[in-house]
Amino acid sequence: MRVLLELIRIIFIFAIVGSILGYIFENLYLEIGTDTENYGWMGFSAILILMFVLYRNKLQFSGWYKGKGREKLPKLVSQILIFTSISLLFLPPVLSFFFN
Repeated sequence: MRVLLELIRIIFIFAIVGSILGYIFENLYLEIGTDTENYGWMGFSAILILMFVLYRNKLQFSGWYKGKGREKLPKLVSQILIFTSISLLFLPPVLSFFFN
């Protein structure tokens, strides 16, 4: 039962936080003139990566699940994923500027 509750919690966290961040970044991209039709998927991917790192390093320890496999991501992996995510967030305006 705890696993099911944790799965529902993950879905709600990703849906609500992902929707809010997606809305913010989509409006920000539109405000600066970025083509969200072609490059919006990069921002969405970046948000998912950031939320994955946040969940694995912080949120999984405050949930219902208390079983095996509860460990933080290695520091290097976290840094690489965060750098990749930030790069993906800044890439759509740059690509839109150069290719449109």
